[in-house]
Amino acid sequence: MSLKLFELVGTDASRPFSPFCWRTRMALAHKGLSAETLPWRFTEKSAIAPHGSEKVPVLLHHGQPVVDSWTIANYLEDKFPDRPSLFGGEGGRAMARMLNAWGDIAIVGGIFPLIIADIPKNLAEVDAAYFRQSREARFGKSLEEVMSGRDAGVVAFRKSLEVMRQTLKKQPFIGGAAPNYADYIVFGGFQWARVTSPFKLLEADDPVYAWREKLLDAFDGMARRSPGHGV
Repeated sequence: MSLKLFELVGTDASRPFSPFCWRTRMALAHKGLSAETLPWRFTEKSAIAPHGSEKVPVLLHHGQPVVDSWTIANYLEDKFPDRPSLFGGEGGRAMARMLNAWGDIAIVGGIFPLIIADIPKNLAEVDAAYFRQSREARFGKSLEEVMSGRDAGVVAFRKSLEVMRQTLKKQPFIGGAAPNYADYIVFGGFQWARVTSPFKLLEADDPVYAWREKLLDAFDGMARRSPGHGV
């Protein structure tokens, strides 16, 4: 099976850290599919430009590109219907569409200001300079200024997870009795933080923490084996 996946890495090519690439990594594992990893860095735009994208993940299937984590999940679901479903039916796919937006805004968007100045520490000089320049232009302030209020910010972030927390008190995964793509959407953000930053996002007695631990151990500990911080 010819599957290749462009994944965002820093100085360590074995340490992919994009939240969106982790969504795809987990989706491939759920489907029982393997893909050759193609390490990609922020300044290597020319490597994926021929595939019609400026961002990763980019999945190649027999050389044909599939761009964007949500598009990739749908492609895998439809192209490999004989393998375990990512959504559990069209109703699940429809609900996952909403969670995909929530994951982008509340999870990735909520975590970003808490770890933003830690990310360049994982990058080579040229990529760190690109990241700093582009993100500081977006925020209108230094990365350190953006992150300066994270001790208070993480309290607000934890409060924002209450709906998820209440769900996990009644069932082990967002997807129900077993994880599905809804879980991987949210997990991608937490794995991104774990790989790039030593900052503690969750308290150990939080049901969200227990959920994250189970997903770190999923697929023979695939995510836990990826180098990261013990938070």
